Amino acid sequence: MPFYRRLPKKGFNRTEFHTVYSVVNLAALNGFEEGSKVTPDALMQKGLVRNLRLPVKVLGDGELNVKLNVVAHAFSEKAREAIERLGGTCEIIG
Repeated sequence: MPFYRRLPKKGFNRTEFHTVYSVVNLAALNGFEEGSKVTPDALMQKGLVRNLRLPVKVLGDGELNVKLNVVAHAFSEKAREAIERLGGTCEIIG
């Protein structure tokens, strides 16, 4: 058996520092009423998020047609621009 195969595998593993998000796309937010406040609890009730233990991130995939006040842990740049373009607000949960 070669020496390099006899040695144990050690090294850096980034999974300890990696954040896993529950992602929601902009197109999925069109199901909410105009001007409503979208929180992780509201997303859970609609079935868009499965687990509230994971932080929620809103991604900019799709088109948003309603003005919303969205509260989440993170936003992509495209999602933030699309929400604010319609007059909505983006609030980050600390």
